[in-house]
Amino acid sequence: MAAEHVVIDLDEHGHEPAERSSITHGNVANRRNLLLALVAAFVIGVALGGIGVGELRDSRAQRERSTVVSLVALPESGYSGGSNSRGTVVLNGQLTLINTGPAPITIRAVQAERPGVQVRGMGQARHVRPGGTGQIAVDLQLECATAFDLEPLSVRFSVETEDKRLREVRYPVALVGSAWQEDAMHLCEPRLDS
Repeated sequence: MAAEHVVIDLDEHGHEPAERSSITHGNVANRRNLLLALVAAFVIGVALGGIGVGELRDSRAQRERSTVVSLVALPESGYSGGSNSRGTVVLNGQLTLINTGPAPITIRAVQAERPGVQVRGMGQARHVRPGGTGQIAVDLQLECATAFDLEPLSVRFSVETEDKRLREVRYPVALVGSAWQEDAMHLCEPRLDS
């Protein structure tokens, strides 16, 4: 037997028809384009989703800040008249409010009551910006013998927050040593000329 030599011609292209070869090459190109489009859509989706989540978080934080009420209340001398009837003093006073919260608030009403003490706001609303102060006029009715307990008076405030909702908050106000006590004690002291 004679040995046959098989020679491989490297210059020769595949024996597939030309049409089929271009279709295969076209499918690969289409797949690459599709893959690139999917990757681009994914990257854009992640970027937009990240921005959306950030905006949502910021919006939620802003809504929470607008509902927070934090204030400090201090009795101030606003003595404008007063009377003493059977051991009870009636005064017009002022309450200084400091908004320690992150958003503006509007104080709509002030009220406090315990044995010997009644405090009522005079009806005007007061807008107080964050970090700002405002004063509210109040009517005071104080019994000379029992009003000035060591325990602070729990004052109730009706507050409208930035989201236009009314909230009720309480703040303890110390009456002992306050301007209200000083004003009341002048009227509670028995007069020597009577």
